[in-house]
Amino acid sequence: MTSLYHIAIHSYGLLIHIAAFFSSKAKLWIQGRKQLWTQVQDQIKAGEERVWFHCASLGEFEQARPLIEAYRVAHPHQKIVLTFFSPSGYEIRKHYQGVDYVFYLPLDTPSNAKKWLQAIQPQKVFFIKYEFWRNILYQLHQQQIPTYLVAGTFREKQVFFKWYGGFFKQILSYFTHLFVQNQQSLQLLQKHQIKHCTYAPDTRFDRVFQTAQTAPTLPFIEQFKNNKQLLVLGSSWPADEALFAQLFPQVPPNYKLLIAPHEINEAHLQQIEQLWQGQCIRYSVGTKKAALLQEQPILIIDNIGMLSTIYQYSDITYIGGGFGVGIHNILEAAIFGMPLLFGPNYHKFQEAKDLIQKKAAFSIKDIEELQKIITTLQEDSQLYQTASSQAQQYVQNHTGGTQLILQYIAHRLI
Repeated sequence: MTSLYHIAIHSYGLLIHIAAFFSSKAKLWIQGRKQLWTQVQDQIKAGEERVWFHCASLGEFEQARPLIEAYRVAHPHQKIVLTFFSPSGYEIRKHYQGVDYVFYLPLDTPSNAKKWLQAIQPQKVFFIKYEFWRNILYQLHQQQIPTYLVAGTFREKQVFFKWYGGFFKQILSYFTHLFVQNQQSLQLLQKHQIKHCTYAPDTRFDRVFQTAQTAPTLPFIEQFKNNKQLLVLGSSWPADEALFAQLFPQVPPNYKLLIAPHEINEAHLQQIEQLWQGQCIRYSVGTKKAALLQEQPILIIDNIGMLSTIYQYSDITYIGGGFGVGIHNILEAAIFGMPLLFGPNYHKFQEAKDLIQKKAAFSIKDIEELQKIITTLQEDSQLYQTASSQAQQYVQNHTGGTQLILQYIAHRLI
């Protein structure tokens, strides 16, 4: 099985090189790693104590961020290395000031794993949520470097727990400790005789709570909203936008619609504008034309990084991705207290299931259900208030994972 894994890793690298001819993201993946070893050699300094955090992409970085920042406060003498697998994480956070080094993760071949650890020589390692790179984890285990999984989540259908999944289950044994974000994951691991695990609330709760506490006011949003009801489409995909175009071919006078697309490129922005011809204004234009910003019913956010702050102005929030691979971050909106809507593909996300149970969130599968829930929220003030308060309380009640992890590590003295 080990040989098959190595073949699969090399094949993956080859496919990425082929895909780079057609995909800008794959091209960035290749280009970003071309000078990796030179960058590491030029930047890493001898004699430092280092800790390494690895995130697959931007979402995992947001989970890691409160832990990174708290770790830095607790261990100011240690240098922090941050790595990403995906360009969407690296390109946006390569200048993040909360760490000392930011690199791409090399492809998980046996030689790369040895070379990487020799280069950065971490004293501790944190993998965030996903990404179980066997060769790197094996080397960390062999070298007895404490390695932690943070915000892990596991399901019975995963390959670790299949009758043929022994190879993958063994990878979990290479971690010093697994911090999982729900009781179901903890019980599943223990059921399969994986005992080195602890429940710790998802560190994203700490991150979104911090964001809400320090959220700046956004005068341009206040100007756009203009004392009307604001419906925010956060991290939307074309399927989400098309649904709302059916619901609101003309935005009602008492509503404003704000769209923050997940993919920001000219083709997608134009596609949104075509759905609501003559009703849209882009953020990049509206901030320069105040009168037009007030008049237009739809604002398109054509940059990255503002959405988590924008949510504070939302009256109802729809989170995109639920008609595709899965919904995006709903906690960023929930902390500000409003009803949450999303598509049917949410079952991999514990927070979505919890919020539905608390009647703070609602899943819709078609235009009829969308129309019904928005109308109900308009007409039933008690339901609206309950949903809003339950959403905010849910986040507040699940903070503390960061400190729990740091305390555990400190008490273990490793």
